[in-house]
Amino acid sequence: MVTRSAGRRILFAAGCAMVVCAGGFSPTKAQQTPQGRGGGRGGGMSTALFTAIDANKDGAATREELKARFDSWYSAWDTSKTNTLTPEQIFMGLSTAFPATTGAAPPQNQAPRPDDVKAMMAALPDAAPVKPKQPRKVLVLARAAGFVHSSIPLAGRTIEEIGKKTGAWSTTITYDAADINDENLKQYDAIFLASTTGAFLDDPDAAATAARRKALLAFVRGGKGLAGIHAATDSYHQSSAQAGGAGFNFQVIPIAMQMIAADKNSDSKISRDEFGALADSWYDKLDPDKSGRIAQADFPQRYAALPTPPMPAGTGGAGNGQAPATNLGPDTEVGTWPEFNKMIGGFFKFHWNDGQTITVKLDEPKHPLNAPFKGEGYVIVDETYTFGRAVYSRENLRVLTSIDYAKMSAEDKAKEQNPRPDGDYALSWIRREGKGRVFYEAHGHNEKVYAIKPLLEHITAGMQYVLGDLQAEDRPSKTATK
Repeated sequence: MVTRSAGRRILFAAGCAMVVCAGGFSPTKAQQTPQGRGGGRGGGMSTALFTAIDANKDGAATREELKARFDSWYSAWDTSKTNTLTPEQIFMGLSTAFPATTGAAPPQNQAPRPDDVKAMMAALPDAAPVKPKQPRKVLVLARAAGFVHSSIPLAGRTIEEIGKKTGAWSTTITYDAADINDENLKQYDAIFLASTTGAFLDDPDAAATAARRKALLAFVRGGKGLAGIHAATDSYHQSSAQAGGAGFNFQVIPIAMQMIAADKNSDSKISRDEFGALADSWYDKLDPDKSGRIAQADFPQRYAALPTPPMPAGTGGAGNGQAPATNLGPDTEVGTWPEFNKMIGGFFKFHWNDGQTITVKLDEPKHPLNAPFKGEGYVIVDETYTFGRAVYSRENLRVLTSIDYAKMSAEDKAKEQNPRPDGDYALSWIRREGKGRVFYEAHGHNEKVYAIKPLLEHITAGMQYVLGDLQAEDRPSKTATK
């Protein structure tokens, strides 16, 4: 199994495991949810794998062909020629070898589940913290260019319903990035990013991409507001480009997990010898009658019977629609749009699985955006992000809430490779961007989060801050060092 040690991205994905999710919030008692395995291997993947192995196209796979294919993959993926592969190289290599289906992406679901809407409506704030200075309009951008969270439609609907009930703003929800343009944005006071992922503004036309990016920056810097929830920070960074819109194929996860498990000496790297030994082991299982040839007709059933190793700790479950967990090195992750990365406050590095209990502390109990929590920290069950060190800094942000790291068990801490030495894991913050204002809340993966009244009140206050109606201290939490 892959152990927890330093490295650039020691675990990029894990699994065909299913994480049974239940979001929750409690000032006193945590909710625990079971986690189990699920998922499977589709016929399309087994067919593609057989085609890759059967080099001479005679309708049968031999041991020599399997080992040759593994060897060629190893050579291609070991780009640094160190005779080692990281798990991330394996995942990305397999996605290159077996690209996701090309063509137009299917339209995002735009309808939240009725039960989730009902629970959210019951938790709506009774009133906004302050009366708006003038009628306000919010544009919710719900387009995800990478991983698509099932909670996106509910997040947009939540913003809409808060505005309706409190009278603090009116809302337009769009799934079209083209709506981020100078002319259209003139009518709005704030933009809310509903778990956007990947390069969510980008277009095949470079000029359109540049215009949208310019419009967003000008909108905020000119005095308007930007708010984001959860995967708004899983945007415009190196791994979001790879795992999101650039063809990450979730069907390769079971194969990748088997390859990762070839790390028999637990050094978090897979050597060529370990990789070759895995090919032999595979063939022994695929060819139980020792015929030396596996017919194409027999391959799918035999391939499906290969055991999938258990998920390493600290990884995400793709079986139920969770994004793969990424565990990035402290200084190697690259933001692909630095101006946005700094404006939103950071980018995703790793997440504890949905189902993980997190104790949240109030960094400023008396801050007006934290008023809903009444001076008390709380416990939440959701997918909880951490952020790459290259951008996230208290010198850039006014941190409102963060993980109470001292209350996290050693076992849970150990799920994250490359943890911050200072144990500083912010969850919500505000900041100034030119004349404008930014608010971000890291939780919001699970639909149940949107039924937590104090958190919705926190978001309401954050929205009124970015709209310019709620005055709040927003100088960075820490003075910049020179």
